[in-house]
Amino acid sequence: MTAATLGLLFLAGLGGGFTGAVAGLASLISYPALLAVGLPPVVANVTNTVAMIGTTAGSVAGSRPELKGQGPVLVRLCLLTAVGGAAGGALLLVTPGDTFASVVPWLIALASVLLVVAPRLRQWAERRTEEGAASTPLGPLTLVAAFGVAVYGGYFGAAAGVMMLALLSVAWSQSLARSNAAKNVATGAANIVAAVVFAFTGPVNWAAAGVLCAGLLVGSRIGPVLVRRVPATPLRIAIGLAGLGLAVSLWLQA
Repeated sequence: MTAATLGLLFLAGLGGGFTGAVAGLASLISYPALLAVGLPPVVANVTNTVAMIGTTAGSVAGSRPELKGQGPVLVRLCLLTAVGGAAGGALLLVTPGDTFASVVPWLIALASVLLVVAPRLRQWAERRTEEGAASTPLGPLTLVAAFGVAVYGGYFGAAAGVMMLALLSVAWSQSLARSNAAKNVATGAANIVAAVVFAFTGPVNWAAAGVLCAGLLVGSRIGPVLVRRVPATPLRIAIGLAGLGLAVSLWLQA
C-alpha cells in the first residue's frame, strides 16, 4: 500500500473511531474505506474487525467515569458477548454471507427505531414490574438478545453498537452516557474475540489493519467526551437516524 492509501485509512479511522464511540457506527466509515482502497469484501471485513480493537481501547479509556459501578453486570454481559463474537467470527469463515447479508439492513433498522423509542419502552417495562428495570437490568431475554447481537457483531459488525445500545437503553434504567459506555465494553468483548479468530484463520491485511486501528484508537478516545456533554434526546435521535441511513444503504447494496 502507498503512503497516500495508508493516510486515507488513518483519516477514516479517526472518523470511524469517533462515530463508533458515540453511536456504534464505526464500520459505516471504516469498512467502505477498506473497500475503496481495493480490498475484497471478505478481506475488508476481517481486516476491519481486527482494526476495531482500537475503537474498544479508546472508547473504554474515555468512558471510565461512566463505567463506575457497572462492573458486576458487565462481567456477565461480556462473558456472553465474547462467546457470541467467537461464534459469529466462525460463522463468517464457514458459511456464505448472501442470506445473512439480506437480513442485516432490517436488523439495523429495527435497532435504530428501538433506540429512538427506548425511553418509552423502558417506562412501559418498569410499569410491568414491581421493582422496575434498574433492579434486573439483564434478565434472560436481554441476555439472549445480547448474545444475538454479539453473533452478528462477530459475523459482520456494522451497527452492532447501535443494536447493543438500543437493547441496553431499553433494558437498563440509566443515562444514555452510561448505557453507551456499557455498549462499548460489551461489543468490544465480542469484537476482540472475533478478531483473534480472524488473526489466526482469516485473510487479514495487516498493514491496513494497523493504520486503521491507530486512527480508530485516537478517534474513539474523543467520542465519549461528546456523549458526556450533549443532551441525550437529540443524540439518541441522531444516532437512530444515522442507523436508518446505514440500513437503507446496505439494503440498496444487497
